[in-house]
Amino acid sequence: MTGTASHRPAIPSQKYAQSNAHLYFGPGSVCMQWTEEQRALAQKYKRLEDIPVEERRYKCHTCNHVVDATPCPVCGETELEIMCPLDHTHCSHEVVSGIEYCPLCGAAVCPECGCHDVSQISRVTGYLQDVSGWNAGKQQELKDRVRYTVA
Repeated sequence: MTGTASHRPAIPSQKYAQSNAHLYFGPGSVCMQWTEEQRALAQKYKRLEDIPVEERRYKCHTCNHVVDATPCPVCGETELEIMCPLDHTHCSHEVVSGIEYCPLCGAAVCPECGCHDVSQISRVTGYLQDVSGWNAGKQQELKDRVRYTVA
């Protein structure tokens, strides 16, 4: 894979995924290959809220557990996030250059394994920053960017 990756300290249960406008990806770039089963799930449920309650799994951001019921049986937290069924939560990658987006929930995912636990950073006016603080319009602009290969 061509491009650059910065070395950052590991953050528990997260990783940094660079999505920089200045990176160019050649023929060796990695892209997430969604299986037919995963694509069928994305077609069946258009939004996470469409998943029937009995089929849902939840992420607890207080104790970092994946649970089947709300409130969290481990810590009692009531504000749980509905977990995307395409998220497997086990990623061993620290820094990758490039980003993909989940076909079901639209969240940023690791392009190598599809894990949803990523922190996406981008270079804006020379500074690296986490894009989660951006407004919806700016985040959509980032998703719509087209990257070109330099020959």
